[in-house]
Amino acid sequence: MVVKELHKKETCEAVTIIETPPLVVVGVVGYVKTPRGLRTLNTVWAQHLSEEVKRRFYKNWCKSKKKAFTKYTKKYETEEGKKDIRKLRGLKQKKAHLMEIQVNGGTVAQKVDYAYSFFEKQIPVDAVFQKDEMIDIIGVTKGVVTRWGVTRLPRKTHRGLRKVACIGAWHPARVSFTVARAGQNGYHHRTELNKKIYKVAKTGQESHTAITEFDRTEKDITPMGGFPHYGVVKDDYIMVKGCCVGPKKRVLTLRQSLLKQTSRVALEEIKLKFIDTSSKFGHGRFQTTQEKQKFYGRLKA
Repeated sequence: MVVKELHKKETCEAVTIIETPPLVVVGVVGYVKTPRGLRTLNTVWAQHLSEEVKRRFYKNWCKSKKKAFTKYTKKYETEEGKKDIRKLRGLKQKKAHLMEIQVNGGTVAQKVDYAYSFFEKQIPVDAVFQKDEMIDIIGVTKGVVTRWGVTRLPRKTHRGLRKVACIGAWHPARVSFTVARAGQNGYHHRTELNKKIYKVAKTGQESHTAITEFDRTEKDITPMGGFPHYGVVKDDYIMVKGCCVGPKKRVLTLRQSLLKQTSRVALEEIKLKFIDTSSKFGHGRFQTTQEKQKFYGRLKA
């Protein structure tokens, strides 16, 4: 931060680690203008579609006949090799998340050629975002249970259990201040602007660890015991200043900032000196398991 109180001083910031496995382009959608607005004209799919993409088109993959894209991909199928399902490592999820990204600039033919050039190719996070950049984060917020004293109702509750039920008696004919009230945030689609990227990390490189130029202790970015309600970060990730919308494991959309950034905070170059990897379940006394073993001894640790 470039402010008077912190001039030539170090500061401590809370950050969010967002795991960003590479995107894979599996198709291109064409739109046509109609009197009622845009309408999808046609969809062209890539030659080889992985199983996690096909799973997205089924509610229950195990009980289905698994016939999606069978005629389309028959001419490209080979018996060589086994089916490799890329699970989202932290989620153990076999269904791929699908989304459309608009292609801008040039003629329609140039847009199609550009999209076609990315078919079946991986797009890593560092091809889109860079360190010290300001980005926008789009996601769905937590439900009403997160605030105002709301708790989950019993198992047999009718019409949902993440709700507020009785809010008081008939008389006194007013709602007491002690009654839980749903409000302000509850499963809403929200966009947060201007989140600064502190770090972009690639799997297998030193950037994926918590080693900095000033702290050479060998330690992984995952804190001791793992991230609560998430686990271990194994894919590429970005470190963003502050918090993000939604609970753990919920998918987020990242985009470039729509406006040109001119503020000193946005243009500031960040130098990370220390990354805390102590346990997030308790008070967090030790940075690594080796440090804990050295303090307690072999039997206690």
